[in-house]
Amino acid sequence: MPIRIRRPSSAGLVAAALAALAVLLAPATPAAAHNSLQTANPAQDARLAAPPTQITLKFLQKLDPAFTTIVLSDANQRKVPTSEPAVTGTTGTVMISQPLANGTYTVAYRVVSTDGHPVQGSYSFTVADPAASAAPTASAAPDMAASAAANTGAASPTSASPAASARRSDGSGQTLLVAGGIAAVAVVAGVVMLRRRRRAAS
Repeated sequence: MPIRIRRPSSAGLVAAALAALAVLLAPATPAAAHNSLQTANPAQDARLAAPPTQITLKFLQKLDPAFTTIVLSDANQRKVPTSEPAVTGTTGTVMISQPLANGTYTVAYRVVSTDGHPVQGSYSFTVADPAASAAPTASAAPDMAASAAANTGAASPTSASPAASARRSDGSGQTLLVAGGIAAVAVVAGVVMLRRRRRAAS
């Protein structure tokens, strides 16, 4: 009696393919569920015309307040004073304790979500307040002009003294030259008179 080979139906093939796909995707599911930064204020690479008063970071999952850190640093990597992070659900906020001067700042964060997975990162933004940047430039110009004027005035008497000393040195040089000429004439005259006396005596 011949043996019949049962071929799998199309529905069975589809079910097997879906099962295999589920097995392949299963390891990636926990990684996709990890926490991540969604939005930030100030935003990354933002250029602000006025300094911000706080930094707000919103994440994908709820944060653990005991393990939430947000640090603000200036361009010289000096820490800017801020309040402790205030956590509300998925959002962490710090208040900036003092007005920010113009420049580039870096926000660094490290948070732990409710699943226990730590997430950390950083980004930068720039403060460019036109009013704040114009004031130092305007006040520096008069100071530089006054300093230059003071230096010029102080240099005037000093610059006149070499010329006067040169004139004095030239006058004394001429006097010495005349005296030397007179002495030379006297010596020559003495030699001539001495020779005449010797001839007369002989």
